[in-house]
Amino acid sequence: MIKSSYNIIGVMSGTSLDGIDLAHITFEVGNKWTFTIRNAETVAYPEIWKHKLSNLVNYNLEALKIIDEEYTIYLADVINDFLRKYQLNTMDVICSHGHTALHQPEHNLTYQIGNLPSLAKLIGNTVVCDFRIQDVKFNGQGAPLVPIGDRLLFSGYDNCINLGGFANISSEEDNKRIAYDICPVNIVMNRFAKKLGCDYDKGGDLAKFGNVDHSLLKLLNEISYYAHKPPKSLGLEWVESQVFPILESSKISEENILRTFVEHIAIQIAKAFNTNSKVLFTGGGSFNNFLLERIKAQKYFELILPSNEIIEFKEALIFGLLGVLKLRGEVNCLSSVTGADCDHSSGVIYYP
Repeated sequence: MIKSSYNIIGVMSGTSLDGIDLAHITFEVGNKWTFTIRNAETVAYPEIWKHKLSNLVNYNLEALKIIDEEYTIYLADVINDFLRKYQLNTMDVICSHGHTALHQPEHNLTYQIGNLPSLAKLIGNTVVCDFRIQDVKFNGQGAPLVPIGDRLLFSGYDNCINLGGFANISSEEDNKRIAYDICPVNIVMNRFAKKLGCDYDKGGDLAKFGNVDHSLLKLLNEISYYAHKPPKSLGLEWVESQVFPILESSKISEENILRTFVEHIAIQIAKAFNTNSKVLFTGGGSFNNFLLERIKAQKYFELILPSNEIIEFKEALIFGLLGVLKLRGEVNCLSSVTGADCDHSSGVIYYP
């Protein structure tokens, strides 16, 4: 579908389980791509879905397939409610990431639920989804996929960093896009904030009053993943096996764990880019003022925060772009980022 303008919905659900992000976007393409976010909102997960999604790694494949069918129906209801709310009747395409259940690229496995063919039928609209699986088949990591959007939509920055369930970074080096997951962020922070009765550490206020445990910090910084060169990516399974055991065995207070983990995040992120860089920060973690202060304390650079709309919905925006690129038969997945055998146009197109 080659056009100069596309009216689409981008849909994203991240590992931090904040909810489903939906964005109504118009893309225009001429000499370069431009976008307008027209409507956007996050639909919070009800407790039953939060519980199911937080335990996906513990289900066997047959159970996951049942949850996949249930989640696809739920996701279609959420999208249809959004379309009705904003009276959106003529969408070129719905571009949906789904929700990651398993991500083990080293075993040639990645599985996002909510990407069944029935999604298009339930919505009554063309859908592009399941963006990661082809890349893994091509021997890639299946992640990160956002960097093509950083290149086409946010090229004015030296680095783009997203602070979500994980922190990831992308930048241009020698005319190649380089990107990778840096470290866990909200997937860990939220867990320990919940132990203190909060859904998340708003502004970093919980961590701020803890103390850094330097023995724990040393153990975290010595995790072998950080010494690996990209392409590399992280998943919940890795956090469960590599990070939570270290934190749980520390026997220190939740406040001190949060404070120490903030310091760990700040150190790992600051190592990922050069001094004097112009760095765009997005994702829910960008509202954690204390975390940003600690990152800035590590080295001198220009920290850019865009509008709240872009901070919150950049991933939905870019998965929308990935869907449009797929419709156009254009590259939306970069081998320099994922380690795949070649650049390719990833995703599956379903028709109602």
